[in-house]
Amino acid sequence: MGEKAFLQRGAFAAPKVRFSGVGDHHTFPAKATVAAAVAHLPEKISLTAKEFFNGFGETQSFSKLEELGYKVLRQPVAQDKGAITRELIEAAMDAFDLRETAEFEPAFSAFKEPTKYWVRSTKPREDRRYPTKPIVGFLSGKTSSNLNGGWSQPSDAAAKLHEAGYVIVDKDDLPLPLPDEYTHLMRGAERARLVALNYFIEPAREAGKASVTIRAGDLHDLCGLEKNWANVCQALEGEKFQSLARVPAPKIEGPARSTTTEFTFQLESNEIKKGEDMPRSAMNVAENLILFGPPGTGKTFSTAAEAVKLCGEPVPEDRDDLMAVYQGLLAAGRIEFVTFHQSMAYEEFVEGRQPMTGADDGEDTSSGGFRLETVPGIFRRIARRAEVSRGTVSSETKLSLEGRRVFKMSIGAKYLPEDAPLFEEAIEKNCAIFGFYDFDLSDPRFDTREAIHAAAEARRKEDPEAFVSQPASMMTNLFRNSLKVGDVLIVTKGNLLVRAIGIVEGDYEFSPIEGRAGDYAHRRAVNWLWVDRDGIEASDVAKVGLVQRTIYEIDKSSLNVPALERYMNSQRNEGPSDPEPFVLIIDEINRANISKVFGELITLLESDKRLGQANQLKVRLPYSGDEFGVPSNLHIVGTMNTADRSIALLDTALRRRFTFREIMPNPAVLKEAAARTGIDLPTLLTIINERIEHLYDRDHQIGHAYFTGCDNRADVDEVMRHKVIPLLAEYFFEDWGKIAAVLGDLDTHDGPIEGGFLNRSVLKAPPGLDNGEAMPRFRWDVREDSFNYARLLGS
Repeated sequence: MGEKAFLQRGAFAAPKVRFSGVGDHHTFPAKATVAAAVAHLPEKISLTAKEFFNGFGETQSFSKLEELGYKVLRQPVAQDKGAITRELIEAAMDAFDLRETAEFEPAFSAFKEPTKYWVRSTKPREDRRYPTKPIVGFLSGKTSSNLNGGWSQPSDAAAKLHEAGYVIVDKDDLPLPLPDEYTHLMRGAERARLVALNYFIEPAREAGKASVTIRAGDLHDLCGLEKNWANVCQALEGEKFQSLARVPAPKIEGPARSTTTEFTFQLESNEIKKGEDMPRSAMNVAENLILFGPPGTGKTFSTAAEAVKLCGEPVPEDRDDLMAVYQGLLAAGRIEFVTFHQSMAYEEFVEGRQPMTGADDGEDTSSGGFRLETVPGIFRRIARRAEVSRGTVSSETKLSLEGRRVFKMSIGAKYLPEDAPLFEEAIEKNCAIFGFYDFDLSDPRFDTREAIHAAAEARRKEDPEAFVSQPASMMTNLFRNSLKVGDVLIVTKGNLLVRAIGIVEGDYEFSPIEGRAGDYAHRRAVNWLWVDRDGIEASDVAKVGLVQRTIYEIDKSSLNVPALERYMNSQRNEGPSDPEPFVLIIDEINRANISKVFGELITLLESDKRLGQANQLKVRLPYSGDEFGVPSNLHIVGTMNTADRSIALLDTALRRRFTFREIMPNPAVLKEAAARTGIDLPTLLTIINERIEHLYDRDHQIGHAYFTGCDNRADVDEVMRHKVIPLLAEYFFEDWGKIAAVLGDLDTHDGPIEGGFLNRSVLKAPPGLDNGEAMPRFRWDVREDSFNYARLLGS
């Protein structure tokens, strides 16, 4: 019996794994031979190819052959020149969403509506179904007439997408079963590994998650397999998947190798690599400070000076100079300002689920559909900035964007094992790595996009499977020709996160990776200035959303230049150095429900519980599941208006973790305003506050900030009429007798009064009550003309 008949007897396809004896030059198909051997056991088990895939265990079979002294020959996965990656497929889906625009309409207009085959996107889109034929046609440059949308042949659209680890679905988005007769379609463990990477691992990484759990049954059904759970479990357990996905061995829960077996993979590395956070033990003690006092005492303004000081900058005496420094730190992201209010919640401050339309890669968001995504709040965002900072550099060596162009670029993990570590290789070897086209572009004739595209077209004439597309040629030209030495690269993780920033230091080089025929061989030397493998919010450095293209130039007007420059310099100090201090200002901190807003952060705020300290703590956050700790270089400054709530009513846990500094009215600062207005404002403020404290308490005094901007008598009248008197009315619950007492307009008699601020008239009693026995009733009115301050000031 020949090998072909031997394989057909068990319905085995052409073997990818063979074995031979020691010193034997003949090789034999591994799976089919194992199946035949099993049939000769006492149990006489008959295994066809389908049954072999349904859980017999190819890994154990090959291991047994090796134990018996045979040499197992695993052929490397052949990658044809027209292979397509996850990044390209998702980019084609983006283009399909824009098929009615002038730019993409010509590429898709000839393709008709599908009837049977769709492909499911790996990203959280509103409609994840896309027709297979136009997607592959767009990527390969083929037209509707010379491309089949199914998968009966390896060159068909659905077959190519299937080989790339994508799920082929029907019109209802249900995975299509793999036809038994199409033996060229990838199956079993190899298929499970790619689908797990595309639909579980990479989306979780792009969402910034620390871990992801894969349920064997879910992956099994997604792969279109039948009763093949054991094989799926073997795929997730093995080292091959760990290498492919760049993950450690998983935590396995549930029954062994069943539909409910769960595999949890950690997506964060414990190794210390370039760009990872430095130990925090040498940091200064974190400051948790609350400035409290009556309204108008300058608490909010005082936070500016306090924040500048905590950031390690000199505090100018001049107000305008101080605010200029403060605004610069605010723009650079080292200071954040937030105002608490009654509706403030944990979800806004720490993290929460928020409805999102569209997707990470910039797809059309005009439809009414949405999804819920975990979004970091203001505290998590500034905490992350503080955590990845390594220090600062001197002003003489500080880098800026002046004279530089900025490009967004993607250097990411691919679905092939040799593609997965591309980003790590780029960081370690200080270069940018670019795909598209597998030929050397070093020749000067490739100085234009047209020349690059023409060469790609010429290669396809020689090899019909060779990849070529106009977008690829355009981006290749950007990488080779437009990108200049000194330009800045922003490397993204998806479109919502930034994970590296560098400066180009060399011209184009063709440097093939060993074992790969030119794929990802285009390089530029780069000095990576800042690296964070988890990524920070792209909105920290970009004012507008980033889009899904491998490389493109970003206009500087779309960038937060101070923040980007800070990141460029924040990890350049390689020696021992304290990281940059960051400050979060919380105005009106007592207006919110503190326990509700801070949640588990109450524990983490203590100085000795911060990261890098003796008793550092981390908690697992409820929405993202991430482990989170508060860095020691993040200071918190809050303000509290004591007229709104007494300090005694604040959460006891919060009071213990904060230092409280009282800021009371300071009449002395009004001397200049007094000279401008001709009114003794320091005395006026002192008298008013003494009377308020006598009638009410010291927490409800009037602050000096109400009068600091007064330039003339009319300004003082405006402040008294529209701010001070209404505030007194609120304090004393419309008790105008007490208000008049504070303003010096109250007399002991029962007659009318013409005061300096208020006028009092006697109300006539209604008929029947005018017998002289009723207590007199008064009407109080604020004077309409200019106020008279003489009586209040005692002159």
